[in-house]
Amino acid sequence: MTLDVAVVGYGLAGSVFHAPLIAAEPRMRVAAVVTSSDERAAQAEREHPGVRVVASADELFADPTGIDLAVIATPNRTHAALAAQALDAGLPVVVDKPFAVTAADAADVVARAERAGLALTVFQNRRWDADFRTVRALTEAGRLGAVRRFESRFERWRPVPKGGWRELGDAADGAGLLFDLGSHLVDQATTLFGPVKSVYCELDRRREGVRSDDDAFLALTHDSGVRSHLWMSAVAPQLGPRFRVLGTEAAYVTHGLDPQEAALREGRRPDDGKPWGTVESEHWGTIGAEPDVQPTPTLAGDYPAFYAQLAAALLDGGAVPVDPRDAVATLRVLEAARRSAADGQVVAV
Repeated sequence: MTLDVAVVGYGLAGSVFHAPLIAAEPRMRVAAVVTSSDERAAQAEREHPGVRVVASADELFADPTGIDLAVIATPNRTHAALAAQALDAGLPVVVDKPFAVTAADAADVVARAERAGLALTVFQNRRWDADFRTVRALTEAGRLGAVRRFESRFERWRPVPKGGWRELGDAADGAGLLFDLGSHLVDQATTLFGPVKSVYCELDRRREGVRSDDDAFLALTHDSGVRSHLWMSAVAPQLGPRFRVLGTEAAYVTHGLDPQEAALREGRRPDDGKPWGTVESEHWGTIGAEPDVQPTPTLAGDYPAFYAQLAAALLDGGAVPVDPRDAVATLRVLEAARRSAADGQVVAV
């Protein structure tokens, strides 16, 4: 059986991140796209021959006949409402991150899915980054000893704002780097080291004209005792390590970004017959303790695993790739981070 998928929203998230991965999954196809843009409609028809294009989510959910899954890839403030609408139409749902603008809204969507008996998951694709998969494998194998500090960065050098709601919106829009990149960084930290008991946060607007945070730092203390330090910035003239993980026996340090986003932006698909998600040896991270530090191979990135696991969940009864309750927990951390930044205090989660 092939699952017919509707992609709601065909901007960057829908057209670059979701649709190519869906099309590359043998048990799925892009059957419908929701967009009100003539240009994006033409793009969808060109990229996915035979796709049904509808102008609004209302139109799609009024008649979801023939659709087996809805993917919500619209602006952040619409995620929860559209996910609820899809569930009410009887459809399993994938929601792009952040799951919602508030943890309360996200929890309501989870409860709605549970009442309906429908699958719900959140697109935390960075769990399948090459470097994160490597960190996870090294920590689970005990290669670093007991981890004491986890440092993680998404930094960019964009001194001139691009505009758009991500920079000009406010908290109600889910705008700013804390929600955009922090959704990934917090999810990765909690996936590795478990729940967070307290957070300290610094939020700044460094560029003229922006209304949302473009420079942020979070210090998380996990129940496990591990401390996670997370940076996200649009104004970093030089980039720090992507990961620096300090353990009792060794550290792991790696620079640069996973290659899958760049490949998708270039129009590549995971099923194009070429190696996918691989990192060349000159970009491997290093492991060890001074003075004995050596390169260690980076596992290949695997974004296709998300939709492969989701297909298995829907068709074979397996688990969804990301428990939506994890995304609710991430939003609670991000909300605590906003309170911390406003008060200049460590805040309990």
